[in-house]
Amino acid sequence: MKVDALIVEGKNEPFVREQIELDAPGRGEILVKVVATGVCHTDLNTQSGDMPLPLPGVLGHEGAGIVEALGDGVDHLAVGDHVVMGWPYCGQCRNCLRGEHRYCERIGEALCGGHRLSGPKAGESGYRRADGTALSGHFFGQSSFAEYSLAPASAVVKVDKAIPLNLLGPLACGITTGAGAVFNTADPQVGESVVIFGAGAVGLAAVMAAKNTPATTIVAIDLHDSRLDLAMELGATHVINSGRVDPVEGVLQICGGAADYVLDCTGVVPVIEQAAEAVGMLGTLILIGGAPAEARFSLDHQRTLFGRRIVGTLGGSASSERLIPALIHLYRQGRFPFDRLVKFYDFDQIDQAVADSKSGETIKAVLNIA
Repeated sequence: MKVDALIVEGKNEPFVREQIELDAPGRGEILVKVVATGVCHTDLNTQSGDMPLPLPGVLGHEGAGIVEALGDGVDHLAVGDHVVMGWPYCGQCRNCLRGEHRYCERIGEALCGGHRLSGPKAGESGYRRADGTALSGHFFGQSSFAEYSLAPASAVVKVDKAIPLNLLGPLACGITTGAGAVFNTADPQVGESVVIFGAGAVGLAAVMAAKNTPATTIVAIDLHDSRLDLAMELGATHVINSGRVDPVEGVLQICGGAADYVLDCTGVVPVIEQAAEAVGMLGTLILIGGAPAEARFSLDHQRTLFGRRIVGTLGGSASSERLIPALIHLYRQGRFPFDRLVKFYDFDQIDQAVADSKSGETIKAVLNIA
């Protein structure tokens, strides 16, 4: 079928709208009419060549939409269902069998291979140009910068039709990444402290999640006062503008010593090294933000020996099937108001959405497609 999509031709090339050909869903796949999709820094990192999707290709990985057609073997969904498209996974490796779909042993290929992960057409792309030449698609199992998406049925999450569908796309990645890093990776206990470097969409999701834990000190750190003000409204107990105050000294003062959990949501190497200095004995530094390819950071070896842990987390850990419904329940209860982070743009306003995301004007840009 013919669909409009945003194509990136090569490294650092712009998004260009183009009509392409999309396969009908095969075994284990569904066709989703994309209603809206978030714009994430991972999309921009891929556009700049820091993620290994072969280009040209179709990006987008925070999509929500309506099931349009079912491939063979799909019996848990129906045409007309509202879905959020989560991360794909093989379902067969050791980690998948443990329920840790984010750490599927084939996760790199699943997210950025540009082709189907499984099924009779595994290794092939279902996306083509009008002249028949192949395009990379299946980005994070969805390539949602398009009017329709060809998604693995196992990766989507059915959602309540009463909730505005164009709001839910960011739950596919950015929002769940921040929230899951708190709920699943940190899991703070009574009276503990959580410090969050970076108050963008991921960091503010972490703030909202931390408010739903027994942590009693929640510190947000950023350069933008407007974001810090919002962090206070969303649950932070303290904020630090790192352009005016040394953040490590600020954390030590607020927490009465080093922090129990420090989350880096920036991916900026000097900030990561600074964040590590705010972690106390037996504390944990959690790496969330996507740093450039081949980025390296250094730590003080002697201090790290004192029980400090440094861990990474992908997509908030666990699985879409667990995280997304839980966050929707919290949202409906008024305990996770992620809608306050979102600003909507038309499909053809991709350049403005990207510019506003880079400048900090917008926290979470969402493209309305249908």
